[in-house]
Amino acid sequence: MKIALIGCGNLGLSILNGIIDNPLVAKQDIYVTKRNPQSILHFQELGIHVSSDNKLALENAEIILIAVKPYDVKSVLKEINPFLNPEKHIVISAATSVTIDEIKTEIQANVPIFRAMPNTAADIKQSMTCISTTSDNAKKIEQVKSFFNLVGNTILIKEDLMESATVLGACGIAYVLRFMRSMVQGGIQIGFDSKTATEIVNHVVKGAAELLIERKEHPEHEIDKVTTPKGCTIIGLNEMEHNGFSSSLIKGISASYKQIEK
Repeated sequence: MKIALIGCGNLGLSILNGIIDNPLVAKQDIYVTKRNPQSILHFQELGIHVSSDNKLALENAEIILIAVKPYDVKSVLKEINPFLNPEKHIVISAATSVTIDEIKTEIQANVPIFRAMPNTAADIKQSMTCISTTSDNAKKIEQVKSFFNLVGNTILIKEDLMESATVLGACGIAYVLRFMRSMVQGGIQIGFDSKTATEIVNHVVKGAAELLIERKEHPEHEIDKVTTPKGCTIIGLNEMEHNGFSSSLIKGISASYKQIEK
């Protein structure tokens, strides 16, 4: 794969870290651009091309991943438009709320256009990436899925669900981490030091996720296994629910979605 990564903020950097040591991607085939590239120049030592020149990146890439802020997408598209080749390039936007139709209005060339919403777990090849496109080119779709499979798992969804994917799949990382932080704080309150509580919580959450992934069961099925009559687990769960645990999480997800929809 020959890749141009335009924009290298937190998300772009996570994707770069996720693909950097993959044998399917030669380091000399990765072109990374940033308006002020000083903070990422150290990647040059690995053989990666780093610059502020988007034209150079396009000339040497097939997959073009735009990972800039939503308000910068149109200006980037206008800049790269003269250099796009329909026979060579695939354009992928990782920007929230910028639709495929909006991208098409800035691009004259009839290149395949995709939207993708990875998350920062791409850094360790554990992203859940949602992809949408209006292209019917099965080869190009598979090519994009293969790229994001390098940094985790992928799922193809309808474009009208991309904002929902942003909330559940990308913002969701923060929700889970805040939950984990609260568990650590609770662990400290009942006697553990911070380091030990953190280690326990990290592995408990990882185990819970792997359990559902492997067994393909509903969470309640696994919850029932550890909630015995009059036991400490059901007492704790009920206390959390009485204080709005599930409802506050659902309200938070809904609030994030409404913010995107503004």
